Amino acid sequence: MGGLGLLFAAALAVADRKLRVEENPLIAQVSEVMPGANCGACGYAGCYDFAVQVVEGNAKCNGCPVGGQETADEVASLLGQESSSSARLVARILCRGGNKEAKQKEIPYAGPQSCSVQAIVSGGSKMCEYGCLGGGDCVEACRFNALFMGENGLPVVIEEFCTGCGLCAAACPRNIIEIHPTDREVFVFCRSHDGPKEASSFCSVACIGCGICARKSGGSITMVNNLPVIDQEKLDPAVIPFDKCRTGAIGYLPGRAPAATEPEEATVES
Repeated sequence: MGGLGLLFAAALAVADRKLRVEENPLIAQVSEVMPGANCGACGYAGCYDFAVQVVEGNAKCNGCPVGGQETADEVASLLGQESSSSARLVARILCRGGNKEAKQKEIPYAGPQSCSVQAIVSGGSKMCEYGCLGGGDCVEACRFNALFMGENGLPVVIEEFCTGCGLCAAACPRNIIEIHPTDREVFVFCRSHDGPKEASSFCSVACIGCGICARKSGGSITMVNNLPVIDQEKLDPAVIPFDKCRTGAIGYLPGRAPAATEPEEATVES
């Protein structure tokens, strides 16, 4: 039996040498400079899989949002390529309807606080069916401590910690989180598709679908189902009458506006 075992072992050793596929050593080198988050934000299963794909030419050197430009430069250097710069990405919360602004249901939600559960069971405690549920699924999904729940029941992004990986956006059942370049400053901070009367009665900062911003945008903003949609490539903020949006549903990120103006009353169409 011992001799038979040795024979099988020898046969397996020979087969291993014959059938072994030698791995490109660059894969290990690229894998070593990856951040090791294995978050999948690159579109692949993890850092090692990304390393395989980038070495084989199926992924770009700057395809890791977590590693950013530094990692992209290292990968490009290992592959003997010229590094291309990419804008840093960050999560943006596109809902301002917190506990103070959003009208609550007469019978509040009393189940598990997870956003995904609230969305399935009853839609949470707010009358608005499109806004933040406040359960913090996005905070739980973040691996970089870049999110926390604010006092008003809305998630807050710590921009310097955010890697733009998109895990928080994927965890949000209401799709109120998007990933954008840090130099992008103007957004629609509402996701409601309700009509003007319903939207304004459900939330004091909801978009009422008046369309003033779109009419003055020069084609960079279109109204889709009562909500402005911005073409960021065409947008010229200078021509948008932000001061005429009575709820502030469209505008600059906090602290980014060139000059502060008070919003004027907009007409709510029946």
